[in-house]
Amino acid sequence: MKTKILDCTLRDGGYYTNWDFDHQIVDTYLDAVNKLPIDYIEVGYRNLPSEEYMGEYGYCPVYVLKHIRETTTKKVAVMLNEKSTQPSDLDKLLSPIVGLADMIRIAINPSNFDRAIILAKAVKSMGFEVGFNTMYMSKWKDMNFYDELYKLDGVADLFCMVDSFGGVSPHDVKETIDIIRNAVNCPIGFHGHNNLEMGLVNTIAAIEKECDFVDATILGMGRGAGNLKMELLLTYMNKNYNLDVDFNMLGNVISAFTPLYNKYQWGTNLPYMLAGANSFPQKEVMSMVTNRVYSFNSIVRSLENRKSNIEDNAKFPVLEAKHYDNVIIIGGGAMAYEHLQGIKVFINQHKNHCALIFATCRNAMYYTDIDVDKYFCLVGNEVKRLKSNVGILGKNDKCILPPYPRVLGTDVYDEYASKTYELQKNEFTEEYQDSCTTVALQTAMNMSDKIFIIGYDGYPNGYLSDKERELTLENRKIFLCAEKFLSHKLVSLTPTLYNELKTKSLYQYIE
Repeated sequence: MKTKILDCTLRDGGYYTNWDFDHQIVDTYLDAVNKLPIDYIEVGYRNLPSEEYMGEYGYCPVYVLKHIRETTTKKVAVMLNEKSTQPSDLDKLLSPIVGLADMIRIAINPSNFDRAIILAKAVKSMGFEVGFNTMYMSKWKDMNFYDELYKLDGVADLFCMVDSFGGVSPHDVKETIDIIRNAVNCPIGFHGHNNLEMGLVNTIAAIEKECDFVDATILGMGRGAGNLKMELLLTYMNKNYNLDVDFNMLGNVISAFTPLYNKYQWGTNLPYMLAGANSFPQKEVMSMVTNRVYSFNSIVRSLENRKSNIEDNAKFPVLEAKHYDNVIIIGGGAMAYEHLQGIKVFINQHKNHCALIFATCRNAMYYTDIDVDKYFCLVGNEVKRLKSNVGILGKNDKCILPPYPRVLGTDVYDEYASKTYELQKNEFTEEYQDSCTTVALQTAMNMSDKIFIIGYDGYPNGYLSDKERELTLENRKIFLCAEKFLSHKLVSLTPTLYNELKTKSLYQYIE
């Protein structure tokens, strides 16, 4: 078979693990690919120091590549990001790995093609094979990019078409290969994403056009919606091209990566499908889907708004804030329930001049019998929580939205529309405009100088999920911004791990 197969599991899959992989998993992977009809393995990036965390395979230090070189029988590829790499950086990035990597693939925005050619020539002069991973394939026609391809001759050992948005069709793949072949003489590759679950048929189309390289990953592990599953590609090639496949070894490596799949659950869904169909960036959608507590409805609505070139799909009246002597913000922590009796006594002793603001409706069901004004912050999944935990709103209850326009559009059920208002603006922070905590604090600041907090417990020491870690950092930053704006710390009436809050016992306020 003419087409070579490149596996980029460790490189593309690193978008889920921050490029950290258990060494035993990597060794199982290397052992398996040695016995599978895979020609190249792309094992990660060489990067300059960055403010964001990236693990071993985000930097591919020499000791990692030495181990891979000693272990694998396959050719080894490493990727550079053109946008963050200058020719002057290559001595630091590539000189230490001469002889350890065979190919350097460069991730390229076609808008920077001339710059990439200069970088690629410098890489080639160091003795490496050079691959161009050129992104945004579905937009090349509109960019007049094809006129630039002649510059590849004598430079590229591989020109890889990257379906960055996962939205091209087999017809697009075949048409693009014909255009490239008429323009250059270098080998051609295809790297598909699976937003519309077209990874296999698009790769088959590339193979039928005698594409020189195709990419895939174990279990389809890769950024956003992921990639073509290597096991699916090899099974197809075994059936239709008599490719010799050791299915026992393939099963071993699938078993090794299955715990990672169970943890991160990559793969397509409706937001990724919309992103693929409309050429929206994978990075933004992946952040929405994996790192924040957005509802699918709100993500879809955001993408639909973008498709229609509108800022937001709905606008509501601005909240005219009443004044209260005391405002209590209630979070989703267990303390809002464990201290419920004392909290109710506190509220009843101040009920004539008190309001409750629910940053999340997680604990709202325990407070429905309290006759004070209540405000419910509707961000992300909160409208669903409001429906299930509260149901029908009281006479003086209101729903509060972030200021217009909202990052993810507006998701309000019809039965709550007449009781829904939006903030005019967030005064104390420009970050996290769509955070429940931000909305709750701004609402409270508009109503009172005395703000108490209940149920912001924080997470105990030990393992935190990615969402818990991100939410903790987000809340800490928000509390610090609030403290600077107010010139004093907010007071938590229940135990909290947030040092940014000042803890005072609820019970000292109760007669």
